Amino acid sequence: MTDSSILLTIAVLGGTGKEGKGLAYRWAKAGYRVLIGSRAEEKAISAAAEIVGLLDGASSTVGMSNLEAAKQANIVVLTVPYAAHRATLESVKDVLKGKILIDVTVPLVPPKVTKVQMPAAGSAAQEAKQIVGDDVEVVAAFQNISYEHLMGEGGAECDVLVTGSSKDARSEALKLVEAAGLNGWDAGPIENSVVVEGLTSVLININKQYGSTHAGIRITGVAK
Repeated sequence: MTDSSILLTIAVLGGTGKEGKGLAYRWAKAGYRVLIGSRAEEKAISAAAEIVGLLDGASSTVGMSNLEAAKQANIVVLTVPYAAHRATLESVKDVLKGKILIDVTVPLVPPKVTKVQMPAAGSAAQEAKQIVGDDVEVVAAFQNISYEHLMGEGGAECDVLVTGSSKDARSEALKLVEAAGLNGWDAGPIENSVVVEGLTSVLININKQYGSTHAGIRITGVAK
């Protein structure tokens, strides 16, 4: 556990879903204090208890409402389905001021989830920025990492592209990518989230076409 993980509290809103629970598990395992948020507090408490159990009790993970989790956290991670995206942001935006919001949401529109369908704002992350305003830095990340990778041990054979409203915010998000045992890349301004979010539908299509559950992407030809 590092000094930064001792000091930093991460809220995962929608943390009872697969992606949110997987990220929460990774960060809890790395030693961070993790708050699982949900519209239904009892579901959040149950999900937090599951993570604590997976880590044999060695975890500071607590379940609560989305609003309370966002209020207590330093960094807020949004992992809700797109259908709940706007409503969740509207419900917590007043407590996000001065914080970093990492938006994991992909604008999937069932039943055609293999087709890229972006909102009028350009992307879910850009839509989030419009909702929360200038007092909140918004980063898009983790859209292309499957739940199967997150709940597995070790790293994953795919990378995380991080876009966002400032380089400093992207840098902070990349620290959490590393803490989760994943390989991240600064993919530039928030406008580039259009491409990253759209890739999710492409990967879902590849999974369906080739009988997989965890297709991902890798950046090659660049040395860190």
